[in-house]
Amino acid sequence: MFEALSDRFEGIFSRLRSKGVLTDDDVDEALREIRLALLEADVNFKVVKNFVARVREDLVGLELSKALSPGQQVIKAVHAELVNTLGGETISITFSHRPPTVVLMAGLQGSGKTTNSAKLASWFRSKGRNPLLVGADLQRPAAVEQLRTLGAQIGVPVFSEPTDPVDVARRSVEEARRTGRDVVIVDTAGRLAIDAELMDQVRRISGAVDPDYTFLVIDAMTGQDAVTTAEAFHETLELDGVILTKLDGDARGGAALSVKEVVGRPIAFASTGEKLADFDLFHPDRLAGRILGMGDVLTLIEKAEEVYEKDEAEAAAAKLLEGQFTLEDFLEQMQQIKKMGPLSGLIGMLPGVPKEVRDAEIDDRELARVEAIIHSMTPAERRDPDLIDASRRGRIAQGSGTNPHDVSTLLTQFKEMQKIMKRMGGLGSKKTRKGRKDRKGRKGPGGGRVTPKGAPKLKLPNLETGGLPDLHAPGEGWPELGSPGSGLPRLK
Repeated sequence: MFEALSDRFEGIFSRLRSKGVLTDDDVDEALREIRLALLEADVNFKVVKNFVARVREDLVGLELSKALSPGQQVIKAVHAELVNTLGGETISITFSHRPPTVVLMAGLQGSGKTTNSAKLASWFRSKGRNPLLVGADLQRPAAVEQLRTLGAQIGVPVFSEPTDPVDVARRSVEEARRTGRDVVIVDTAGRLAIDAELMDQVRRISGAVDPDYTFLVIDAMTGQDAVTTAEAFHETLELDGVILTKLDGDARGGAALSVKEVVGRPIAFASTGEKLADFDLFHPDRLAGRILGMGDVLTLIEKAEEVYEKDEAEAAAAKLLEGQFTLEDFLEQMQQIKKMGPLSGLIGMLPGVPKEVRDAEIDDRELARVEAIIHSMTPAERRDPDLIDASRRGRIAQGSGTNPHDVSTLLTQFKEMQKIMKRMGGLGSKKTRKGRKDRKGRKGPGGGRVTPKGAPKLKLPNLETGGLPDLHAPGEGWPELGSPGSGLPRLK
């Protein structure tokens, strides 16, 4: 969503990198460009005005930190203000001391209210709660059936009756207490536009259930209209937060950057895809980092933890560093990576990735092609690729729907990766190195040289001064995707 804004910020900061001193004129020029970039991203005018004023106050007359360059100083100030504009802190969900905790979902028709009610229920389940979904949208045809279908997918029951929405909401709380459900999520009706009837109904439902949280579901693709909608609902319901949908779309992002300051309520959750699992708490600091090209390592780690078992990951790492990593292990790791989401999204979370790599179109079907090639091998061939001669390459290519050249390329890349990881084996943990034989066949507890003799010493970029790395410098040492030794699929 924020690609255009990220590109604009990257251009602004790259011009500041070469300056040794940050003058008032430099600040004025940078702030003019920042203001224009935010306005082009459809951010509310008042929000932009306040944003620029606060950044100027932080920068003008400020003595630069010796550890930071002028460009980094501006990045630091802009990052802090972006975090503040996006809401400051991640919302903390607390639960009622007398269950159930009631959550009221409001919004216009088409904003994704029903789907996100199910996503929220799935999120509560992942936290060890027992939610109950309530179908109080009795106006839209098949709304309750849609909710039942989604509830069945995540194993959450749905309560609804063909009566009055207010009565359904009221009775749902009684049903939750009777069945031992500790969270109630009420999906209310929406309209194509705000009207008196809609506001009256949602107000009466709110009065009937006395919700602990009232969330407004708004579509990030609607831009400033989303902020106007949030203002109108907040006047009626006293919102506790906003659930922003379609953050994976190609809108300019103005709604996300405007809603907190205009409405006074934070973005509580964000929906980043069509799957029910593509939903989580909204982290202002992480999104600010991604907008500025700093990546989002914490989210990447969380995604990895969801699909990787700790013991299995350690065992795979040990085999990799010992040079015992086979194509069977490689296939298993690829399947785990696919569970984490599209490759382009994962690469966008890495800090310092060059713009060319970050913006490249990565075809996830390349992974399927590699999987097909490995699946067409025999178990012996996967364990020992040296067995694969010209005849076997032809058989594997025919079985996978590829050609012998593709098979050869994969094997070459895999062998290069094995060589690289063997050379890096000395960098493993003590647990990994323990018991490893030395060149004379003797076992020991590890230690000693951590890089092979004659190999270049590892060196982290831009850390000689003790300051922050320049996160917008062109990435050096990044392998070309699809090149031998990169271990990555080719770009389309």
